[in-house]
Amino acid sequence: MKKSILITGASGFIGGFLVAEALRRGYETWAGVRAGSSRDQLKDERIRFIDLKYADQEQLTAQLRAFAKENGPWDYVIHNAGLTKTADKKNFFRVNSGFTANLIEALAASGCKPQKFLLMSSLSSYGRGDEKTFRPISIGDPQKPNTAYGKSKLEAENHLRRQSYFPYVILRPTGVYGPGEKDYFMEIKSIKAGFDFAVGFTPQRITFIYVKDLARAAFLALENENIRNKEYFAADGDTYTDESFARLIQDVLGKRHVVRARIPTGLVYFACLCSEGIGKLFGKSMTLNSDKFLILKQRNWICDVEPLRKDLGFEPSYPLRKGLEESIAWYKENEWL
Repeated sequence: MKKSILITGASGFIGGFLVAEALRRGYETWAGVRAGSSRDQLKDERIRFIDLKYADQEQLTAQLRAFAKENGPWDYVIHNAGLTKTADKKNFFRVNSGFTANLIEALAASGCKPQKFLLMSSLSSYGRGDEKTFRPISIGDPQKPNTAYGKSKLEAENHLRRQSYFPYVILRPTGVYGPGEKDYFMEIKSIKAGFDFAVGFTPQRITFIYVKDLARAAFLALENENIRNKEYFAADGDTYTDESFARLIQDVLGKRHVVRARIPTGLVYFACLCSEGIGKLFGKSMTLNSDKFLILKQRNWICDVEPLRKDLGFEPSYPLRKGLEESIAWYKENEWL
């Protein structure tokens, strides 16, 4: 009998690839998608859709109870839904933390408990790494997030840790890139135009994971019966500076000349505040904001991925260059570039 899975946030960048991986593995795949969200990346006729009412725990419980009565509980749940930017920082906690708590409690109360629940969290739940020795952030380090986004993700993690209804896994990806991703695409687009702007005068150490590798890591964690109540960082294991990353993009693009400039952090902070103010004025979430500034300012984004390799046997299929080549080819084919 086919195993079933619920993937929330399925209409987003990462969510679409999680759905594709579930289908590839033969799951009965339910995509949690809000009414009105784009389904452009969810056109496979095998996908089943559900619009979950996260904001109201009682309504969500009733919805899941009716679902379980008709279909039975899902074998697995990947909770990937969440906000990465918002005009009002309170929304991070309402959605990333509050909706996670509501989903956990509703799954338990409705008789829809999965065999395992995977939370897609973030390296941002740890805050700043050591910027003197650049030691990789490890699971045993204290979690001291310094952004509203990171704090909301830590709250979500804590909700999951406190429950005892079902086993869980927490995945904390570093920089996720791939076809259709929009934030790194802005840098690709800038370099294509001949400009590369970096923040601060100390090079940023950054790490990445290709979105297809992240999806595969998620299913390795779900399907391994020995992995219960475990937490992992997800990255490809290599470390880059902001400059080496930009030069690799330039090389893949075949761009001969690029003007490079390092922008003082004070000036970037001012630009982020201005952008955030405009967003609040028009009720729009902006890519540049005060939360994003803290992410741009952070110099150490290196994390220890040895537990992921040891426990799950995970090895990335996409080193950064291969992933960038596939991503940039997609951007060109889809006329983003």
